[in-house]
Amino acid sequence: MPSLKELKNRIASVKATQKITKAMQMVAAAKLRRAQAAAEAARPYAERMNAVLANVATGVNTDDGPRLLAGTGSDQTHLLVVCTAERGLCGAFNSSISRLARDHALRLQREGKTVKILCVGKKGYDILRRQFQTEIIELVELRTVKQIGFANADAIGRKLLKLYEDGQFDVATLFFAKFRSVIQQIPTAQQVIPAQLPAEEAGAALSNYEYEPSEAAILEDLLPRNISVQILGALLENVASEMGAKMSAMDSATRNAGEMIKKYTLRYNRTRQAMITKELIEIISGAEAL
Repeated sequence: MPSLKELKNRIASVKATQKITKAMQMVAAAKLRRAQAAAEAARPYAERMNAVLANVATGVNTDDGPRLLAGTGSDQTHLLVVCTAERGLCGAFNSSISRLARDHALRLQREGKTVKILCVGKKGYDILRRQFQTEIIELVELRTVKQIGFANADAIGRKLLKLYEDGQFDVATLFFAKFRSVIQQIPTAQQVIPAQLPAEEAGAALSNYEYEPSEAAILEDLLPRNISVQILGALLENVASEMGAKMSAMDSATRNAGEMIKKYTLRYNRTRQAMITKELIEIISGAEAL
């Protein structure tokens, strides 16, 4: 049975932890609004980019079109771009994305495909390297980046284009968490190479447009940019999802710390009362013996 001093130290320790989790919750709440606004602002641009590409692609023969649209003609080698956070303490945010990527990789391996993994964010790397150490080709850390911008996404996009041009993979899939609300972040897999254009947009495209330069030349310029745009959208969605998950996790941790403080305080009071009662009994017994 712990002594009164040990219980008192435990209460003080939990109170200190509660202050930290409360402060982290407030910081996450402050960052969430800005991150959510950035993610929501990026969605229309990415969707419109897909719509424009779908429109232009209707006038191009897929087999003779750019490789980023037509593909290599094979789907043997898959590159999984797994975007997670650089830090933890955000609930199941990192593990849910990594689990989706892991299940996708295992399914591809069962089908006899070759899997390569590019990790964006250290937490996803830490989770996946336990099972896919040999498949991970690179880790891109964003720890020193204060605010995610197009330059960060473009650097990752250029890495993908270089690997694709070198024949390192046939299909690239982006894994991230789409922000829905503070308590809901949806793990998402999105194929970026070759580009998967929305069928409804392509079907609704008007065929009487004339393009100068040609559709193929426009696609050659837009498709690489679209990869960076989609990566930027994924990174911004991840930031908002991370802040929402961290806010929720720290709120739960703060409430759990409060419950522990109540439990330890009750135990401390009961132990102290029992010791006082025991001392009174000893004093009264000693007095009666005299």
